[in-house]
Amino acid sequence: MRLRTIGLISTLALGLLAGPLPTEAQQTGKIHRIGYLSVRGPDREKSSLAAFHQGLRDLGWIKGQNIAIEYRWAAGRRERLPALAAELLGLKVELIVTGGGAAARAAQGASKTIPIVMAEATAPVARGLVQSLARPGGNITGLSRRSPEFFGKLLELLKGTVPDLTRVAVLWSPKHPASIVGWNAIQPPARQLGLELHSMEVRSPNDLDKAFQDANRARAGALVVMPGLNTGIGTSWKRIADLAAKSRLPAISTSRRFLRAGGLITYNTTRMADQYFRAATYVDKILKGAKPADLPVELPTNYIMRINLKTAKQLGITIPAEVLFQATEVIK
Repeated sequence: MRLRTIGLISTLALGLLAGPLPTEAQQTGKIHRIGYLSVRGPDREKSSLAAFHQGLRDLGWIKGQNIAIEYRWAAGRRERLPALAAELLGLKVELIVTGGGAAARAAQGASKTIPIVMAEATAPVARGLVQSLARPGGNITGLSRRSPEFFGKLLELLKGTVPDLTRVAVLWSPKHPASIVGWNAIQPPARQLGLELHSMEVRSPNDLDKAFQDANRARAGALVVMPGLNTGIGTSWKRIADLAAKSRLPAISTSRRFLRAGGLITYNTTRMADQYFRAATYVDKILKGAKPADLPVELPTNYIMRINLKTAKQLGITIPAEVLFQATEVIK
């Protein structure tokens, strides 16, 4: 009897060493399903998605092995976002990663409980996406594309470029959320810098000519082109740059494409892909049990400033050395 007891114990011990119990094996093989919702299309986010996937792999999340991603694309049609967010919820995803502030808003509107990770969103506090950067509250966290001081920096660069500047025209559209946020955010720093703002509110490409004519009559000395302007009204950066040149307005924007089209200065965060890479860390923490409300929103730490010296020459402007020194890229 004693030998039988010892043999039974030995058999059980060997079984435990040989492999996990069935419940443990099932947990190890679990595939976490997450959603990805973007205001853009997949062709616009190739590098960002590649960085996001790499970030997941670095943290041990392998597609098809322990994580699956359901993608939904609005392809520039923001009105489609709520329905797409609802589709993801119907697939029982565990969290949703969003590309763009409008996508984050749609996901948050679809659910107040499922975790949401913003890969990038402009001014999430001002847009009501989170309560504060340090304590987001609710079910959403992630990365902010621009800090609260960002829009003041645009004015500082213009004033440094045009030292006697007193009035700045601001081209913005009430049809794009990032543009609205920019218009509201730029007013306090303008007062601090002693600059008067001239609003160039446009709703369609047909409004552009008159907007520039009004800016000229108002004797604006420079121009800020707000984020989302070209997509908000469905026009090209080239047309905006050409109108700025025709009006002899030194112009600053957040888009590198504006610089290539003939704009004077662009200022923005480093590569968008870097933020998507960092978004993977939020996914990792939440899937391991962290709550979005307890994860502070991350701000960019690096910015890139580019100057088009060809445009400066055409405008008859000499870029001061202290401004030129800040440039990370110069077009000659």
